[in-house]
Amino acid sequence: MKLGYFLSSEEFGPRSLIEQARLAQRAGFRDLWISDHFHPWNDAQGHSSFVWSVIGALAGEIPGMRVTTAVTCPTMRIHPAIIAQAAATCSILLEGRFALGLGSGEALTSTSSETAGRRRIGDGFCTVQPDAEAVGQYRAPAPRPGIVAGGMKVCWSKDEAEARARTHRLWPNEQLPGELAQILPTPAHFEQASELVDEDAVAEAVPCGPDLDRHLSAIRAYEEAGFDELYVQQIGDDHERFFEVYASEIVPRFHGRDSEVAGLSSAGG
Repeated sequence: MKLGYFLSSEEFGPRSLIEQARLAQRAGFRDLWISDHFHPWNDAQGHSSFVWSVIGALAGEIPGMRVTTAVTCPTMRIHPAIIAQAAATCSILLEGRFALGLGSGEALTSTSSETAGRRRIGDGFCTVQPDAEAVGQYRAPAPRPGIVAGGMKVCWSKDEAEARARTHRLWPNEQLPGELAQILPTPAHFEQASELVDEDAVAEAVPCGPDLDRHLSAIRAYEEAGFDELYVQQIGDDHERFFEVYASEIVPRFHGRDSEVAGLSSAGG
C-alpha cells in the first residue's frame, strides 16, 4: 500500500497547506490528497481555501507528486464545465499528475452510503473508513478494477492528553453517530450534533499521542482491507516533528528507507 499525505483545506490556510506539502515530500510521502470544501465543518477548524488556487501553487513546489481532490462536487457548487476546465488546467500544471476526486455534494459529506462502493462511474473509489466490504463491493463487478484510496487522521504529539483534547476540539464531527454526517446541511448543525461526541469517542477512533504502534495499527487496517493508497493527515500543529517521526518510523515500513527520506534526522516516538 502506498502512503500519501492528506492536506486539510478545512483546518489550514493556503500557505500552511503548501508548507505541509513540501514537508510531506521530504518525509517520503508519495502523493497528496487535498480536500475541497466551501466552508469548514466547524468554526474551530476555521479555513476553507479555494482548492484550485492552492493546487496551482502546489504545482511549482512538489515536483513528481500527484495531487487528487478529495473530493470535489461538480454540480451544485460550480458548473461541471468549470470543474472540467479547472481540472484540465491543474493536470497541465502538474504534468499529468492530477486526479479529480468527485463527490455528489448533496450534503456536507458524500461517498458514505452503502451503494457508493457499487458505483463504477469513475476510475477509482475514495473513502475514509477501512471498510473491506465496501472495497469488495467496488471491485466485484470488474476484472480490472481501479484504485481504492483512503484517508485518515492522526494527532501525533509527545503529550497524549494534549493530542486527545486537540483532536476533540477540531474534529469531533469525525465520530458523529448514525447517519448524521450524511444528512446535516450546515456547519452550525454539525457543531450542535458534535456535542454528542465526547473526547474518549474521538480518541478511540483517531490515533492520538506518541504511541507509534497505535498509529501503525490504524494504517495497517486500511492495508488489510485491500486499499491501494492511504493518505494521512496530522491534526493541529507539530507538523515538522510529525513529519520527522513518520519519515523515520512509519513511511519506511511501506516505501523502504530510500533517498526520499535522506536529510531528515532520526526521530523516535
